[in-house]
Amino acid sequence: MIEALLLALALAMDAFAVALSQGARFRPDLRGGLAIAVTFGAFQALMPLAGWVIGAVALIYVEAVDHWIAFGLLTFLGVRMLGGHVGEEEAARALTGRALLLAGVATSIDALAAGITLPTLDVAPLVAVALIGIITAGMSGAGVMLGRIAGDRLGAWAERAGGIILIGLGCKILAEHSGWL
Repeated sequence: MIEALLLALALAMDAFAVALSQGARFRPDLRGGLAIAVTFGAFQALMPLAGWVIGAVALIYVEAVDHWIAFGLLTFLGVRMLGGHVGEEEAARALTGRALLLAGVATSIDALAAGITLPTLDVAPLVAVALIGIITAGMSGAGVMLGRIAGDRLGAWAERAGGIILIGLGCKILAEHSGWL
């Protein structure tokens, strides 16, 4: 369960960073903040669900190396988040309507790849998906509110923390499945 929580927190960081920037730059009202939170939460839940289905189907073909695949994907995603690329375009414009939906997809693409690793975790995938969606929605809502108060300074830090968590999870999965732990 701890792995699922850490995965959910890590995946929520890019949405949190965009929500934080939205709050700081555009000061959305309660309705706008709620729209951002719900959209990001929904996409962050749907994408790993799709990835899980892909991973579950492919698992029978790659079971001997699944831990290496999980390690590679999570490390790749973590390194990308450390670079601070996620959400820059989405944070630069106010998110409403179609732009909000596109931002939901853009901030959750990494969750699709992470969903492929769900069969390697010791948690029910649907529980993990629900946690990812709920935590992302909560953190995105909090990000909008915090952004209205604190500004843009925390966004890059949040993405980097998410990257470190993803790399750590990848290392943990590799170590456990390889018998190193």
